[in-house]
Amino acid sequence: MKYDITIELNARNEEYSFAEVAKQANGAAWLKSGNTVILATIVIDETEIVKDDFLPLTVQYIEKAYAAGKIPGGFFKRETKPSDFETLTSRIVDRSLRPLFPKGFGHPTQITIMVFSVDKESDLQVLALNAASAALYVSDIDINRSVSAVRVAKIDGELILNPTLSQLDKSTLDLYLSGTKEELLMIEMRSKGGVKVDTNLMIDPLMDPTLSSAIIATHVSNAVAEDELITILAKAEELLFETNAKYEQMFTTFKKETMPLECKAHEINEEMVAYVRTNHFEDIKSAMNQMAKSERSTALRQLRKKIVITKEEWNEVELKDAIEKVKKEQVRGQILNDRVRADGRALNEIRPISISTNVLPSAHASCLFTRGQTQALVVLTMGGPKDAQMFENLTDEGTQNENFMVHYNFPGFSVGEASPIMGTKRRELGHGNLAKRALEPIVNLQGQTVRLVSEILESNGSSSMATVCGGYMALRAADIETSDTIAGIAMGMVSEGDKYAILSDIMGLEDHDGDLDFKVTGSKDGITAMQMDIKLGGISLNILKEALYQAKEGRAHIIDIMQEAEKNISFNDGVLPSTDFFHINPSFIGDIIGQAGKTIREIIEKFEVAIDIDKKDGKVKVTGKSKSGVQAAREHIEGIVNAPKVPKIEYKVGDKYKGSVKKIVDFGAFIELPDGTDGLIHISKISDQRVEKVSDVLKEGQEINVEILEFKGNKISLGIA
Repeated sequence: MKYDITIELNARNEEYSFAEVAKQANGAAWLKSGNTVILATIVIDETEIVKDDFLPLTVQYIEKAYAAGKIPGGFFKRETKPSDFETLTSRIVDRSLRPLFPKGFGHPTQITIMVFSVDKESDLQVLALNAASAALYVSDIDINRSVSAVRVAKIDGELILNPTLSQLDKSTLDLYLSGTKEELLMIEMRSKGGVKVDTNLMIDPLMDPTLSSAIIATHVSNAVAEDELITILAKAEELLFETNAKYEQMFTTFKKETMPLECKAHEINEEMVAYVRTNHFEDIKSAMNQMAKSERSTALRQLRKKIVITKEEWNEVELKDAIEKVKKEQVRGQILNDRVRADGRALNEIRPISISTNVLPSAHASCLFTRGQTQALVVLTMGGPKDAQMFENLTDEGTQNENFMVHYNFPGFSVGEASPIMGTKRRELGHGNLAKRALEPIVNLQGQTVRLVSEILESNGSSSMATVCGGYMALRAADIETSDTIAGIAMGMVSEGDKYAILSDIMGLEDHDGDLDFKVTGSKDGITAMQMDIKLGGISLNILKEALYQAKEGRAHIIDIMQEAEKNISFNDGVLPSTDFFHINPSFIGDIIGQAGKTIREIIEKFEVAIDIDKKDGKVKVTGKSKSGVQAAREHIEGIVNAPKVPKIEYKVGDKYKGSVKKIVDFGAFIELPDGTDGLIHISKISDQRVEKVSDVLKEGQEINVEILEFKGNKISLGIA
């Protein structure tokens, strides 16, 4: 392969070839970085034009198993449906490149990104966007701006720009930015939970065998403070701008001759706009008070029918566009000039919130979270390690297990639409992933598997943030420990010239007619996850900082309501499984297991629990169907550990001791000797006369004198003394 250019970037090099392969595409870029090879192509349909404002752009990111020397697992030995990672990467590329296309661009456009070879340290999401942008830039489409990505990690307090995957695994921060050489377009961010050792509380159970449990560390969310995030963004943004300037300088030579394409810019009948503005402004304002999308659409449709009766010569489709323009002016003008929103709220005001927990009696836990006209029913199910979702990314050495899952479903009835429920869409997958990133840092499942399912029952503004809030409450309704309280809030912005207004808890109308879609999740102290798409073309960090602090105030308000609701949680004790984790001194593990596992089996049967013990460090996990059974099992284990230790006796043949009948079996009886060791007295040794049934002679708990007859391996054979 002949490479046209090599670009030296922070932490890596990128080599590009533009003329060797895929020559029939409108644009193609072959990218090699390390051992990773990616091909990105752009193809447009020159003949068809979609005459709507919608841009018919499709992005597909595709990984090939052979890129990592693998054969696809499962029954079918070829790639089938996209993995979650492929779908989420496609969304990232789409959201980053869509703003580049001019208004009115109606040609169906397909961007395909294929991974042919993979370096296990390469960030495929960064390289995928860079390759797709390069292919678009050198294509014959009249787009002359480069978009690239930067990822930021934080390890031991040090920022690392464009980290390797090994570095990212150790990081407490995962921040992904995309933009041009002048504008920041998109942000994806998540913090990672970790363990903080408190030296004031640290107790080593190995130093004191009487301690069966010790608090030695605390799980923390590693939420990022707003000021710190702005500082990080400033550094990443600087690198982003420099990188794009370098790309454009290097790529320009290879750009194809621009092909003339018709852009059907949407034209609006200004006569109709003037008429509607003059005669029906108040009607539109009244329609905006119908906050549900279905109600608002009905009111605007009735207004349109009313006008057409008097203006028979007017085209109803053109009139719809005119009403839409006046509606947008009204919504934005009221916010910018009167500082009041369409539903009468102040700019930073949160809609009314109600929370009901464990509304489903047979589910392990549930929460019905309602904020304004957005409602999410979040249901939690607990399982064990075997219930985890198995997956394997292209860069993974082997199969991974996902033991914390968030699944988001958005049926049509939630917005009053008559649409069938089909498979999971990209948007649903993306919203579930955002909620997972928000909540994962605060839970330490220690082997448990938890699945959260968010069923959106009604939607008018950021159902993904309702999923975060409802998800947290479902965790607490399942009595799962969390390191902090997490809430989510959707922010928006309206701007005209130097005027701007930042909106808290936006509804669907403000999302549609606003300039910014900005979702922030976190605690009262910092941010755990964030997602931002900028519609107006860039945003200053000063405005972003103001928005972050306004979001923090909104989160604090929501968290106060959630914490109050926590006080009223009643657990589904009849169906809620319980798990307890604690430590014991490893030297006591033999006592808990007992001879041939006898003691631990008795505990499992008596308290109806499952017990896992790590023999190396003394970690004990007890799981059962009831909290009381789990607690009783823990107390029993701790009783064994804390019981006075009886020194072991060195037994010899002929020694005589007083023992206790522990268990009677058909062939004899097990006798507990003074130090707790068990011995067997065979039925033939119980009496000088023939014994038909052991229970005719001995009773459990009876004390008898016995003699050591012989040793058979680790077993002691006894007789009557």
